[in-house]
Amino acid sequence: MALEMWLAQFSAWALAFAQAYGYFGVFVINIIASATIFFPVPAFALTFALGAVLNPWILGISAGLGSAIGELTGYILGYGGQEALKKRYRKWLNRANKFAEKRGMFAAILLIAASPIPTDIVGILAGVAKYRPWKFFVAMAFGKVIKYALIAWAGFYGLSWIAGIFGLG
Repeated sequence: MALEMWLAQFSAWALAFAQAYGYFGVFVINIIASATIFFPVPAFALTFALGAVLNPWILGISAGLGSAIGELTGYILGYGGQEALKKRYRKWLNRANKFAEKRGMFAAILLIAASPIPTDIVGILAGVAKYRPWKFFVAMAFGKVIKYALIAWAGFYGLSWIAGIFGLG
């Protein structure tokens, strides 16, 4: 119950912050939302809603770049805790490394970032594997910009469509 209340309060604050600060507000909200490890904060819903009132291209870029910066927390966690993680999850990490070597780490990060799959574990794995931070960030940024631009455009078209169905538009 406390988690639901916190999420509702955060959502209300995020919407007010984004309305007051526009694209920069969306950028900051997405940094905060993506910096949380294994704790979902619904920044995509904010991006969807604001897609109806802001330019979806710029919104997608600001949300995607903010989200990519926030994902660096997972990378730092993996990089800093690699010895502890390697001892405990050696078998799982070996499988992830083989997958990345076979298919390409950059492409794997980009595709996962562009998909609805949670990306926290990707940053941790990239940090443990000592993948170059700038490559991780570039792949994550491209993927997140693609994802958030699609979400913003969905809001641009979707909210007016939904309003029309309910006779609000």
